[in-house]
Amino acid sequence: MLRAWGQPMRPTRLPEPAIKLSETPEIFESGFYGVIKRAIIIGNGFAGAENQCIGLVRALGLSGRHSIYRVSRPRGGINEWLHWLPISLHKKVDYFITQVFGYSQFQLVAPETSGLSQVLEADARQIAKMAYQTFEREGPLLVVASGRDTISVASSIKRLAPENVFVVQIQHPRTHLNRFDMVITPCHDYYPLTPHAQEQIPWFLRRWITPREPPDQHVVLTVGALHQADSAALRSAASVWHDELAVLPKPLFVVNVGGPTSNCTYGVDLAKQLTAMLQGVIWSCGSIRVSFSRRTPEKVAKIIVNEFSNNPKVFIWNGEDPNPHMGHLAWADAFLITADSVSMLSEACSTGKPVYVIGAERCMWKFAYFQKSLQERGVVRPFTGKEDISENWSYPPLNDLAEAANRVKKALAERGWRLCS
Repeated sequence: MLRAWGQPMRPTRLPEPAIKLSETPEIFESGFYGVIKRAIIIGNGFAGAENQCIGLVRALGLSGRHSIYRVSRPRGGINEWLHWLPISLHKKVDYFITQVFGYSQFQLVAPETSGLSQVLEADARQIAKMAYQTFEREGPLLVVASGRDTISVASSIKRLAPENVFVVQIQHPRTHLNRFDMVITPCHDYYPLTPHAQEQIPWFLRRWITPREPPDQHVVLTVGALHQADSAALRSAASVWHDELAVLPKPLFVVNVGGPTSNCTYGVDLAKQLTAMLQGVIWSCGSIRVSFSRRTPEKVAKIIVNEFSNNPKVFIWNGEDPNPHMGHLAWADAFLITADSVSMLSEACSTGKPVYVIGAERCMWKFAYFQKSLQERGVVRPFTGKEDISENWSYPPLNDLAEAANRVKKALAERGWRLCS
């Protein structure tokens, strides 16, 4: 083509494509709808269970892209004796009692705090419907649940929308593992299958003790519980708590006190033992910080507070926000933890720092097995009250969270799906 004055026209240069030729557009890389961009957490209202879900979602790069739904039981009065019921039946019983008797001696709590009416329920049908209807636009939905009461909801979502969701159940659901795409559970949940456990179970009860079969290929075994204390979270906490904790005299000894459970019972006896032993090592500590959990009985906390409240080396957290727990994990030089809490032990043992345990001999059944496994791995030592806390010892930190996340990614890839980068 020539211009009016006879000069040839230069060819027009088109803009370079936004995607390099060597790259594959996201829509084709894992199929049209194979990219997971969002997650739903099904919780039971307990921090220990929900933190496991949140930690896994964070490790998968979906932090800030998840929503939390809850399955919660009625609380108070007679409800405390009905936890063995399936949650759907428990809810109906609670409704019946309320209608017939009102909030009377059967409930022993005020209307505004009882029942499930004030709790946002996880509705399996609604979640499955949303996953199906948004699949073409948003891609698959990752569902992560934890705790016994979430099992029926999570498995129903999988049944109703099998082609649109990937369902991960944390903690062993006991039966019918094929209702989930993946089950993540600690090794001690399989303690009933060990020879030692079989000797403890009367023969006529063995068929009722679960699990009854060894883990298959879609079960991911961990040493402890999943949690949120990954390296990124600890770096952030170290920065947030720098001004308060970095200036403390070293070594900083953090004491985390939980509460008695049905499989790890104790009371003021352990509190007295802890205070006596702590007095034996205080000379080797630069500073000590004590935290209680929501499960710590008041009488246990009171003994420890009365013993150390006037000691200038000891700071006891009063339970008010902000919670220093993550800061303690980041800045502590060593830990002392009561044996009842799998979560607190799992978090501390992921730091690679010395972890001492008190009360392990009081644990029973699979929790005794958990304590034994930690000691055999060298990640914890029993607290004797004769330690020099300035002595440093190390071990390969527990890496359950990263390993579980990698297994999820691998399972997604086998299905032709992947996580949004």
